[in-house]
Amino acid sequence: MHKHLSTTATALAILMTTTVASGAEPAAEPAAEPAAGGVAIGGEVKVADSSIGKEVSTGPDANNSKTNAGEVKEPWIKRHRPVRNQMELGIYGGIMLPNTEHELYRPVDDGANWLSYKKIAPDIGLRFGYYPLSFLGLEVEGGVIPTKLRDDSDKALLGTFRGYGLLQLPYRIAPFALLGFGVMGTNGSKIGNDVDPALHFGGGVKFYINRLLALRIDARDNVTAQHNVDAGRTHHIEVLFGLSLLLNRKKPTPKLDVDSDGDGFLDRVDQCPKVAGVAPDGCPVSEEPDTDGDGFKDSVDACVDVPGTEPDGCPDTDGDGFKDNVDKCPQVAGIAPDGCPPPDTDGDGILDPNDKCIQEPETKNGYKDADGCPDEIPKAVARFSGVIKGIYFDVDKDSIKKTSKKTLDDAIKVLKENDDVRLEISGHTDSDGNRDHNIDLSARRAEAVKKYLVDAGIDSSRLTARGAGPDEPVADNKTKANKALNRRIEFKLLSGK
Repeated sequence: MHKHLSTTATALAILMTTTVASGAEPAAEPAAEPAAGGVAIGGEVKVADSSIGKEVSTGPDANNSKTNAGEVKEPWIKRHRPVRNQMELGIYGGIMLPNTEHELYRPVDDGANWLSYKKIAPDIGLRFGYYPLSFLGLEVEGGVIPTKLRDDSDKALLGTFRGYGLLQLPYRIAPFALLGFGVMGTNGSKIGNDVDPALHFGGGVKFYINRLLALRIDARDNVTAQHNVDAGRTHHIEVLFGLSLLLNRKKPTPKLDVDSDGDGFLDRVDQCPKVAGVAPDGCPVSEEPDTDGDGFKDSVDACVDVPGTEPDGCPDTDGDGFKDNVDKCPQVAGIAPDGCPPPDTDGDGILDPNDKCIQEPETKNGYKDADGCPDEIPKAVARFSGVIKGIYFDVDKDSIKKTSKKTLDDAIKVLKENDDVRLEISGHTDSDGNRDHNIDLSARRAEAVKKYLVDAGIDSSRLTARGAGPDEPVADNKTKANKALNRRIEFKLLSGK
């Protein structure tokens, strides 16, 4: 054994002892005392399920999601994860890259010569591990590395035996790091027999396939003495793939239900599953009733039997800001002081605040219908109600003839003097020709009249246009004179805004 690694070995032994001694599993939370109505048995709470007449139990995984069959299912990343006091028995295979500057040979005075090994060698072995904590393990392993000398002059057999501490994340996919100490040895007729101490460190990842098997990938560095260098170090790299059998793992007990609030009442029988409570229904003693279910407890709800809104739990059916319990007209939107609309003394549909003639009803004739007063249509306005004579178009076209200008300009003057008058402009034809064509033609002519008025400054919102075609004749279509009467433009006064 070479003395120049003794200091390293001693330091590593102290580090391993400290790591193992200081590792501790996080303290488990103290078990909660069972709520009233539950009995603690073996770390579980049994509750009488009144709906099925038998006892069911909850466990520490009560907050996990349930499968369709009611069985609790752990998150994927936690399923089959490592546990305390777990043991692992495994095999591995891979490669080693022996360093050319090694000191694994018998000294010259015994008749052996220093020679280097092949660059890549197969590496197989067995390992055993014990995990006192889910995240901390102690492992030992031994392996053989059959190889040849670099000049192919002889076979050689390298070997390893080592122990190490391993820290891992306690999940189904578990990255880990390891550090340990052991020996590497060689055997061969030309290289001789030799054993050297070896510092050992590396890392990798495990994948726990199921309750019994785990896959593993390691990358290792073995540090041994360097040839002809005092206190020198050389590195032998390993890449290993392994399969481990997981021992002494208990088969998990399926959980049949969950208790989200941890009060001992399973969710399917707990009337308050999100809030810890007591018998008989799993609700807290202080839980006040909310009869109408509007979120306002009965003690502060001014309308206990009817769902309502802020601030007092009462509804406002007509949305006027007056709650139904104080609204004198709860079905009709109103104003202060009682939530009722203002009166309409003369019954003309115009409320008194907007009615200029409260005692007299409005005359609905299309002229100043919004002021609430009776009135007659002025003669100038009446002239432009009904059939408008003097508006002519080119044959089978919507272009307005110049002879129509005076009539249209007179209409524009009346509309500007009576800015609350609204008109419907309708175009009409005789029955000659195709009906669809006539309807389209009459609509285009009505639109042409509307455009003329709008271009002269009349607000387009006061005017509508439509085409009636031959469907609304004022005379039969048996004579040319009657057909001429049916080809017309009509103005109709519309009710006020």
